[in-house]
Amino acid sequence: MLIVLLGTGRGLQNSVAYNFRDDAINSIWLYPSQTTRPWKGHPPGRPIEMTLRDHEVIREHVAGAQRVASRFYLRGDLTVRYGKKVARYEVRATHPEHRYIEKTLITRGRFLNEEDLAERRKVAVIGVDIARSLFGDADPLGKWILIGDIAWQVVGVFDDEGGEGELRKIYVPITTALTAYGGGERVHQTLFTLDPKIDAEASKTVARETKALLAKLHDFDPEDRRAIYVRNNYERYERIASVFRWLQYFVWIVGLGTIVAGIVGVSNIMLISVRERTREFGLRKAVGATPGSIVRLVVAEALLITGASGYAGMVAGIGVVEVLGRYLPENDYVRDPHIEPWMALAAGALLVAAGVLAGYFPARRAARIEPVAALRDA
Repeated sequence: MLIVLLGTGRGLQNSVAYNFRDDAINSIWLYPSQTTRPWKGHPPGRPIEMTLRDHEVIREHVAGAQRVASRFYLRGDLTVRYGKKVARYEVRATHPEHRYIEKTLITRGRFLNEEDLAERRKVAVIGVDIARSLFGDADPLGKWILIGDIAWQVVGVFDDEGGEGELRKIYVPITTALTAYGGGERVHQTLFTLDPKIDAEASKTVARETKALLAKLHDFDPEDRRAIYVRNNYERYERIASVFRWLQYFVWIVGLGTIVAGIVGVSNIMLISVRERTREFGLRKAVGATPGSIVRLVVAEALLITGASGYAGMVAGIGVVEVLGRYLPENDYVRDPHIEPWMALAAGALLVAAGVLAGYFPARRAARIEPVAALRDA
């Protein structure tokens, strides 16, 4: 039972890491919306629009912000053409730092760089699914594709662990897109990673300070949670991980409870055995057996019982976990349940301790048997 619970608990922990695989854990995301509170003469319901200015302010004035990027979404999926091939894909305009926040892996070429933004180059980085669909086995680097009616040169191909949806996206320089598609300076999101020295608790302070800074820039109540929604990935990860840590503790408690029940059962068996073997232990002591040797004998028998049953249970538990890991459908709650070596070693150590405890008290009783009384009663 303990092995099955531990393996399932590991699967739950794996699911937490899997659900955060696509984005940097130590990141903060900002989503502008509209106010819900009146503020300094402004009525509620006022839309808040973030711009490239906010991006620069965060980069320069938010202590702890490391890599900062903004996003501008071109409305809906756009028609993308290469030769006679036509498809529709989502296009994201962003900054070079975005690849570190979204954990984008470049498989060919490069990602966007600062020169692309400064010179407003018409370059694009495409997902591997797009590369296969439009170019097949041909090298897409240097080729020109039409996004809408504007030609863009492919400079890179990326992979992403976020799933197939992420692999059907195109990244272009945000400055070029804002100019080409008439976005002005408006951005839809701003996101940034934190300095590695900042922990989850300190990230809350950074999030509050960032919100206060933007509230001052856009003139809204800093306590208005809807004006700009702040998503602190670090805080979310720690909160969810904490729940699963407590769940893991609960698993150990339940598992230890089953072991305690086993100890009681084996101890009762050994007590009955000692009672039935009173004459045997009396004879052993009569011919010179020491109390210590009798204690060792009874404890060894208890270890044999708990070891044999415990080992069989451990093998069965590992088998159940392996079957779950192999045949359980992929989901967001339990992923790849398995037993790590330290778990098996810990369970083995618990079995030894359980065997000693189960045999100790019956062994003490056996060691205290008086030879004369045992032979007389027999």
